[in-house]
Amino acid sequence: MGKVGEKLDIDFVISTGDNFYDSGLTGVDDKAFEESFTNIYTARSLQKQWYSVLGNHDYRGDVQAQLSPVLRQMDHRWFCMRSFIVDAEIAEFFFVDTTPFVKSYWNEPWKNNDWRDVSPRQNYISNLLKDLDMALRESTATWKFVIGHHAIRSVSIHGDTVELVDELLPILKANGVDLYMNGHDHCLEHISSSDSPIQYLTSGGGSKAWRGVYTPNSDKLRLFYDGQGFMSIELTKKEVKVGFYDIFGHHLHQWGMTKDLSPSI
Repeated sequence: MGKVGEKLDIDFVISTGDNFYDSGLTGVDDKAFEESFTNIYTARSLQKQWYSVLGNHDYRGDVQAQLSPVLRQMDHRWFCMRSFIVDAEIAEFFFVDTTPFVKSYWNEPWKNNDWRDVSPRQNYISNLLKDLDMALRESTATWKFVIGHHAIRSVSIHGDTVELVDELLPILKANGVDLYMNGHDHCLEHISSSDSPIQYLTSGGGSKAWRGVYTPNSDKLRLFYDGQGFMSIELTKKEVKVGFYDIFGHHLHQWGMTKDLSPSI
């Protein structure tokens, strides 16, 4: 990541959740923050702002610790909120807290999920979707990217997240979202929607890869790498380039798209 980051002269890094495995953080003084973040991503090119969403494993710990400004004081790169927007002028990145959408998590009291400030579930989800829809409608950015932990479309072990297909995807389609990026499945994937311009990008190859599960769906599969790695995005006002890499920085897959920004007659 450091070598690719240096080559591309990156502006920031995105983490797609499950930031601290296996059960989030126990508090702001948890040594896992240093052991799994500060002391790991030491390359010079990675000393940029990191934007992180929460994953289901983060919810098994102290969620408020990850959201705390105390961690930002410990490492200035760290930034994590439940849902937020990063305005990069030609693009806007909409980060969405997807874990509360998944109904099954609410029926697992033995996992001690931290539902503070989230319960009751339906109120939280309704407000989140309403705010996202409004923000997407008001956005004037050329590119609109949405990031969540859970996949909308995936051919790996977790598969599609039904709640996101039913509740989140219609909003993305209605508002011309270009890319949806997620983690959760421990692999790398690129799937092109068969009924919209949306590209589904899974970058969950940080650990526990090689699951050996592949179940095709009706959308077009452009990449499925059942292993570890990461991805990059290069942007101009007219063009987006997506790259997938293995752990050695070797290209696994590249994809690009352009937009015609000339005024219509």
